[in-house]
Amino acid sequence: MRLETQIKNAAGETVATTTSNLVATDKQEFEQSLIVKNPSLWSPETPALYKAVSKLYKGDVLKDEYETTFGIRTIKFEADKGFSLNGTIRKFRGVCNHHDLGPLGTAVNVAALRRQLTMLKDMGCDAIRTSHNMPAPELVALCDEMGFMLMVESFDEWKTPKVKNGYSQYFDDWAEKDLVNMIHRDRNSPSVVMWSIGNEVPDQSAAGGNKIAKRLQDICHREDPTRPVTAGMDRINDALTKNFAAVLDIPGFNYKPTWYERANNALPQGFILGTETASTVSSRGVYKFPAEFQKMKQYEDNQSSSYDLEYCNWSQVPDDEFVKQDDLPYVIGEFVWTGFDYLGEPTPYDSKWPSHSSYFGIIDLAGSPKDRYYLYRSKWNKEKETLHILPHWTWPGREGQVTPVYCYTNYPSAELFINGKSMGRQTKSNTNNQTRYRLMWNDVKYEPGTVKVVAYDQNGREAASSEVKTAGRPHHIELSADRTVLQADGKDLSFITAKVCDAEGNVCPDASNLLRFRVKGEGRYKAAGNGDATSLELFHLPQMHTFKGMLVAIVESSEKAGDMEVSVSSKGLKAGAIRITTK
Repeated sequence: MRLETQIKNAAGETVATTTSNLVATDKQEFEQSLIVKNPSLWSPETPALYKAVSKLYKGDVLKDEYETTFGIRTIKFEADKGFSLNGTIRKFRGVCNHHDLGPLGTAVNVAALRRQLTMLKDMGCDAIRTSHNMPAPELVALCDEMGFMLMVESFDEWKTPKVKNGYSQYFDDWAEKDLVNMIHRDRNSPSVVMWSIGNEVPDQSAAGGNKIAKRLQDICHREDPTRPVTAGMDRINDALTKNFAAVLDIPGFNYKPTWYERANNALPQGFILGTETASTVSSRGVYKFPAEFQKMKQYEDNQSSSYDLEYCNWSQVPDDEFVKQDDLPYVIGEFVWTGFDYLGEPTPYDSKWPSHSSYFGIIDLAGSPKDRYYLYRSKWNKEKETLHILPHWTWPGREGQVTPVYCYTNYPSAELFINGKSMGRQTKSNTNNQTRYRLMWNDVKYEPGTVKVVAYDQNGREAASSEVKTAGRPHHIELSADRTVLQADGKDLSFITAKVCDAEGNVCPDASNLLRFRVKGEGRYKAAGNGDATSLELFHLPQMHTFKGMLVAIVESSEKAGDMEVSVSSKGLKAGAIRITTK
């Protein structure tokens, strides 16, 4: 038997090759013969990939052929230095994501996954934690291609049960098998930089829990000695005092920024990871007054405020984690809970119907960014300008009442104008956690008209401006698609945002019109979502009410090349239409 292997770069050029007799070849000689000289290194910024093409011959007859996609990169986790990729120290700017795709459900669709990753990439996100299960292979492949570092997670339960019918009843028989299968499948992927063996397992507090952690970590090391192991720990006192956290390669803590200093002093590793952070709650386009910190706050409408000051019993607002990430060099990054809203866990309305989807997401269930998206973008995306104003400026009945204005921006200062009158200039400062990352005018009184923010750069020069105007009566439907050209494969998707606007094109932020969808030509209607955690409207029906003036409709290509026309109508509004091409 003879094995021929070629390494090809992204252009298809052969950059290394070897031929070996499977019986006689020395392993070390075989490995050295496949060295790629001057490789292009994989990173989130430059996700260079290679392909190993292996061909097995018996005599001159080709018996089998296999292609393996991989990347070349180095990772290090070092005491007092933290994490480095290809020799450059960096911190994880990550999110936790469940595996579902909002209105589409849980079945994998590559186009929907790609859209999620595209939005996260624009936010400046560079890492994903697959909470809390082995991810779909399609997600791993996309992270390789698009440049996201992955924490691939295995279990949400070990031997000590969380629920009556959980994984604990299978743990002894299946834990090693499942862990080995996960590692074998994904260990060639450059995006995978660490394995997680558990999330908030009660075994942190159980006798012998640290021994289970050691055994699972040893399995990971046996099957893949190139990557470290972590776990998301929430019982921090037990994790520290019962020798649980000390066992792990990477001590990962959920919602414990106030413990980081104490934990680092108590542990030998010399670095700490925020495996699950923030869990701030908000509803897109909803603002509550007064704008103030609220824990587990409930309102009659079952919504949460997008001033991004509301959180849960166990969690924090984003800025509280930002401060620790910036001030403590041994904290190596965070994974925010969550990138996207998901069905279930509607905290703080867990027992208050009809809330049935989460409020944690930076992006809502329909895939529309909340204000919080721009707070993270202003901190994480250093390459693009962020200048975002909140709230909307259509508040009939609030005339003369205090209506704070916030600006999320990566500029250091800005000046606010209401109808041309200056409300003063704000500069980011260390006064408190919020003033370090937000520009806030807390005493503004509402009057209809125009809100304008002028941003200034480090040298005090005017650099950018943005406006929000008071909306008039709903007039027409405005449509925009994330993609207007699809593959004619019967699976490709376009996500169409429908907004109810006034005659001048301003979004009407309280509009709740019933929109009806119609698709003609080479495509079909798939689903819709409006991001309202209380909405009981069915995703698959070709109609839905807008929530805070907008929703997202999803259309799917046919298997025939051509065009489809998507029209959206509503009683009393001028209809909208958009053309999508399938090739």
